[in-house]
Amino acid sequence: MRSSVQALLASSLLLAGAATAAPAAHKPAHKNGHKASRGDTCPDVDAGFDVQKVMDRATSLSSHSWEYGTAAEALLELSNSEFSVFSSSAFPDGKLPNPDPSIASLSYAKPNIRTDSQTLVDGDGASGDPAALGVSALLIGQSDGAYFDASERQKTHLLEQVPRMSNDAISQRDENLAAWADFMYMAPPFLAYYAVATNDVSLLQETVRQCGLYKDLLQVDGSNWQHILVEDDSGGADAGLWSTGNAWAAAGMARVLATLTNWENGSSSCSSERDQLVSWIKEILDGAKTRSLDDGLLRNYLDDDSWFGENSGTALLAAVAYRVAVLAPETFGEDYISWADSLRQAVASHVGEDGTISPNVNPLGWGDREPYTSGSPEGQSFAVLMYTGYRDCVCAGKCQ
Repeated sequence: MRSSVQALLASSLLLAGAATAAPAAHKPAHKNGHKASRGDTCPDVDAGFDVQKVMDRATSLSSHSWEYGTAAEALLELSNSEFSVFSSSAFPDGKLPNPDPSIASLSYAKPNIRTDSQTLVDGDGASGDPAALGVSALLIGQSDGAYFDASERQKTHLLEQVPRMSNDAISQRDENLAAWADFMYMAPPFLAYYAVATNDVSLLQETVRQCGLYKDLLQVDGSNWQHILVEDDSGGADAGLWSTGNAWAAAGMARVLATLTNWENGSSSCSSERDQLVSWIKEILDGAKTRSLDDGLLRNYLDDDSWFGENSGTALLAAVAYRVAVLAPETFGEDYISWADSLRQAVASHVGEDGTISPNVNPLGWGDREPYTSGSPEGQSFAVLMYTGYRDCVCAGKCQ
């Protein structure tokens, strides 16, 4: 997602993060022994493509912090959905589950997590990107205290050491003032998960507040968000309505919404926050639904018909629509599901024999006009997230 022509942007795409120091009394008893069963998982469905091949390409292509975190989340939802925040049993007894660290998602994530640093992985100047691995670190941390401690340092870095934008939003840059839509998939889901780990409702509320602060900075037309807003002289702003940026934002808020909904302490204390998240996600999806398509795909910049249709943003926005159709069916009805179905079918038609999806935008250069055909790491993971969202929507009886 970073352009070589835009070197500063390249280094700053690494997005994600979260934190607040956890009182010692709230640290997990790393040997709680809970092992969730596979009983609440959903059977496979035919989404029009071989999801395992797509997943294999995602893990083989990933090489940056946000890519590792997104692939780990896709693996968790695909192979061990009972541990995902989208599961109704995500938080047994109001706590994090204690999965075997050898499950696919965690065994993939573990080698990429640092336990001797302030952040979970090198963010190359981006505050949020290292937090993309935060959920994995917290899950491993239920049986290995070094990983919980690492996640605590990551949280502290985000909440106490990263500069703030003019409205108190956490900057996506460690040293500069810049808000990126991408940040939303990295930091808020981790912070919300850390709130559950430490039984900290106030942190969950602060996480939702940060989502709202980002909306206030980046929303430009009452629906979709611009990609990057810069408040200093560091450069690299992008006022365009980048498809993948809108997808990062909506998908991150969907994960926070699922955490809030499926954690009893959150759902009982944060009804207004739930309503806010539902409204903000709806605004993004409603905006995207009005945009023109190219070969069934949303364009790389949603409001610019000169751009080609692009699979990455299309797949993740479809995934969001499936997720919220289950999380908030009173708001996201059949029209959202039908829209997601059409996007899913278009993406499926662009999956190659080896699982590679194209065309995508260059993952390191969102302004590159040449369609990227060798496989986008994040785009591959997004298609898996679209599959798991669809599968779980079918399992819930909302999709067919």
